[in-house]
Amino acid sequence: MESTGGIAKEDSAKARRSRVSGIDRALQVIDYLYETGSPAGVYAIAKAIGAPLSTVYVIVDDLVEKNMLSRNSDSSVWLGARLYHYGLAYARSLDFLNVANHEMHNLSRISGETVQVCGRDGDHMLVLAMADGPGHFQVTSRVGTRVPLNWTASGRLLVGHLPEAERLDLFEHCAKSSPTGRAVIDPAVLSASARQALDARLSIQAGESDYAVACVAAPICDDKGACIATISIVLPEQKVSDNPERYTNEVKASAERIETVMGWRSHT
Repeated sequence: MESTGGIAKEDSAKARRSRVSGIDRALQVIDYLYETGSPAGVYAIAKAIGAPLSTVYVIVDDLVEKNMLSRNSDSSVWLGARLYHYGLAYARSLDFLNVANHEMHNLSRISGETVQVCGRDGDHMLVLAMADGPGHFQVTSRVGTRVPLNWTASGRLLVGHLPEAERLDLFEHCAKSSPTGRAVIDPAVLSASARQALDARLSIQAGESDYAVACVAAPICDDKGACIATISIVLPEQKVSDNPERYTNEVKASAERIETVMGWRSHT
């Protein structure tokens, strides 16, 4: 006969498994919204993550109640304010983001243009921070925007340090056509340009992801030479054509200042 102690331990183990399963489901819901980048209904979420509709209803209701998700008037749900507060707290704890954020605003003031700090999120480039320029030029990619790596100057820099075989494999499965139809999708060309851009510490793209919009980006590399982020000026395409040296010099200098403050210039 099994002892009551053994039964209690088994019940405790089942409870732990149940709690982990609940946490996993909640993370699947949050991850799905994050990956899609837009509000969704409970039915669509349940179908996407392969969970019972009744289970997802319970999880979503609980997350909404805890302000982890917010519910819109059409009953769709989106990421809640509590997650944003967690993100801010995490960002404040990272010395790099504090340094990069300061330099980003400095570069925006010097250049008079919108400046972004971007990182890599799997197959995508992710806008981590942004300082709007003083003019009327509107940039569609805001903080949190994710776009395929091959669409942007920053995307190529972010993988330039990877071994060639890894770059080729990455671009073979992640390169996508852009809305303008001007983004390069050939893996071999992308792999070579990514390495060349990192070696030059500069990448420029114009009109590949948005019409008449250009991006001048420089890599921010750690002490091992890996590109962990980029800083870039986003501006009208015509301005880059008229005075490319001005913007390339400014953005490269900003990236170097960030690396210097972080103590990462040993790779040069």
